[in-house]
Amino acid sequence: MEREAGHRRIGQGTEGYHVRVMSRAELDTVMEWALAEGWNPGLHDAGAFHAADPAGFLVGLLDGRPAASLSVVRYSAGFGFLGLYIARPELRGRGFGWRLWQEGLRHLEGCTVGLDGVPAQQENYRRSGFAFAHRNIRFGGHLPDPAGAEASAGGDIALVDARTVPFDRLTALDAAVFPAPRPAFLANWIALPGATALAAVGDGMLRGFGVIRPCHSGFKIGPLHAADRRIARELVLALGRSAGEGPVFLDVPEPNHAAVALAGELALSPQFETARMYLGPAPDIDLRRVFGITSFELG
Repeated sequence: MEREAGHRRIGQGTEGYHVRVMSRAELDTVMEWALAEGWNPGLHDAGAFHAADPAGFLVGLLDGRPAASLSVVRYSAGFGFLGLYIARPELRGRGFGWRLWQEGLRHLEGCTVGLDGVPAQQENYRRSGFAFAHRNIRFGGHLPDPAGAEASAGGDIALVDARTVPFDRLTALDAAVFPAPRPAFLANWIALPGATALAAVGDGMLRGFGVIRPCHSGFKIGPLHAADRRIARELVLALGRSAGEGPVFLDVPEPNHAAVALAGELALSPQFETARMYLGPAPDIDLRRVFGITSFELG
C-alpha cells in the first residue's frame, strides 16, 4: 500500500480508481459539492480548512477525475475530525466512498476521531465503531434588532475585535472547550474575508469569543464560546450586525440547555440536526461554554 505525501498516490485502487491527498484547488471543488448537498458552507471556508492539516483532505480519483472526498484533519497526536464525506451522485453505491473512508481512518490511526453525522448516515457510522455523544441542532432565522446590545452588556463586559486580543489567549480559550489545540486553523478562521471576530473581555479576562462569516445563504456564527448565556447573547447580537438583513445560523450542542434557550429567545428556529459521534474515548468537553459549534465539517 502506497502512502506518500503531497499530491501523490497513497492508495492504489482497481478499475482506474485511486486515493491521494487532494490539492488546494480540488478542495474548492469539494466545497462546491458540499453546497450541492445543501450544507451551505462559508464562502471562504476552504482556505482555513486546508491550513488545519494540508495532508488531511483526501480525494478518490476515477480515471483521473475527482469522484469522492473526505476530510480527516489531525489536530493533534490524539484527536482528529472527519467530514466532507461526499461521492459524486452518479458514482454512489460502487464502493468508492468506502475505500476512501478506509484510507482516511488510517490517516487518523491512534486518534480519537470525531464527526457530525446526518441522521441518515448515523447507523453506518455506528457500524464503523463510532458512538453517539450528543445531538447538535442548527438554528436559523433573522435576529431581533441588536441596537441595544452594547448598553445591555453592562459595564463589566466589553466587546472588542478578537484580532486585537493576544492570540495565545484566544487559543487557550478555544482549547479549553475543543478536544485539541488548533492554532493554525484558528489564525486563518478569524481572518476569513468578510468575517467578523469578537471577544468579550471583563475584569481583565477573556470571557467569550465568536466569529460570524458569510455563507452561500446568510451568515453562520461559529465558534461561539462564552462563560454564560448573557455573554453569548451579547456576542450573537453584536456579530449579527454583520449579517445585515440576511438570515443567521447557529449550530448548538443540545446538552447546552442555555444555548438552546438562547436560540429560542432570539427567535431562531430549528433547521437541521446532526449527531456528534466519536471513534475511541470521547473527549471531556465542558459544553456549557459551547454556545455554537465552529463547523460540522471540522468540529
